[in-house]
Amino acid sequence: MRSVRQSPSSFRRVPRGVWVLGLVSLFMDTSSELVHSLLPVFLVTTLGASTLAVGVIEGIAEATAAVVKVFSGLASDWLGRRKPLVLFGYALAALSKPLFPLATGTAMVLVARFVDRVGKGVRGAPRDALVADLTPVTLRGAAFGLRQAMDTVGAFAGPLVAVGLMAATGDNFRAAFWFAVIPAAACVALIVFGIEEPARPLSVQAPGPPIRGAQLRRLSRAYWLLIGFASTLSLARFSEAFLLLRAEDAGLSATWVPGILIVMNLAYAATAYPFGSLSDRMPRSWLLALGIGLLIAADLILAQAGGPSGVALGAVVWGLHLGATQGLLAAMVADTAPDDLRGTAFGVFNLLTGLALLAASVVAGWLWSAAGPPVAFYAGTGFAAAALVGLLLRDPLGPSASGRS
Repeated sequence: MRSVRQSPSSFRRVPRGVWVLGLVSLFMDTSSELVHSLLPVFLVTTLGASTLAVGVIEGIAEATAAVVKVFSGLASDWLGRRKPLVLFGYALAALSKPLFPLATGTAMVLVARFVDRVGKGVRGAPRDALVADLTPVTLRGAAFGLRQAMDTVGAFAGPLVAVGLMAATGDNFRAAFWFAVIPAAACVALIVFGIEEPARPLSVQAPGPPIRGAQLRRLSRAYWLLIGFASTLSLARFSEAFLLLRAEDAGLSATWVPGILIVMNLAYAATAYPFGSLSDRMPRSWLLALGIGLLIAADLILAQAGGPSGVALGAVVWGLHLGATQGLLAAMVADTAPDDLRGTAFGVFNLLTGLALLAASVVAGWLWSAAGPPVAFYAGTGFAAAALVGLLLRDPLGPSASGRS
């Protein structure tokens, strides 16, 4: 039975392996977000791509990661090993980084994003399952919140470095992209030398290689309700590339556009651990409702923004929404999945929410091109409101949403 009250020392009691995984996430997100904070504007202003093309590229990239997560999560359950897949996924993402400065057209950018997201897909579910394997159940919300917070430190460090590099090089996108190779290589070294995977308990049996109906039926009703809820929410939270394009549309120069991700991820990093830790002590559905309300507010602010300051405010509220929901949803997946199917559960969850993100990004790009930026964000508001109604009508986790098991 999980205690309602958690010791103030939970921050210090998070296992060392989770801290190392957090550092790995920090380095890779510094590299990835350095690239991604510049990529939409690079595509539109340098390579001549349309906003619809940006939406398609981003949607395909994220959906690719989601599809691969199913197989990597299943493989980690079957093999009884998480670290080799985590290492391979991060190494593949690191190898993709030189392709961005070498790109001369949208096709090569798509290839680079595809390879990068395959790497993300390979590592994602095994990494989340490894966090759960390493962590006592009473610290699960804190552990996922901590890893997400450290990931997000990298997510605002990357755009911050991008701003500095663009200012120092006279808006040289390709020079900035080359710098991203360094932190990507560092994260691979951290995995090799810093992660020691726990042995699989003798009581936990491998489920076998194929995804069988009998295994999927072992995933609880609460798990499938959670997936339906999270997929609806993903329709409202399309690619953050559109925040950058909104800033450029509002008059922000290419040098300062990455600043939008800096302020967003500062809000995200500052709140991910506190919200995660809080979710171990109070009803998780309350925090989810708060997070959805923040997303609705962010979409409305971004739809009505008349200049860069309005976009920055919307990005801050968007970051608060991510802090309230992302680590929490990961903890909820872990709560509702059997131990021996944990990797599979994360993989299926990420597949279905990733497909929803693909649809959301394509629709957002089409609405942006056809009717303008405000309409795209108003559409996001509608989907977020639908998710909130679904949460209020039926708690997607049932008893586990209370933060106790």
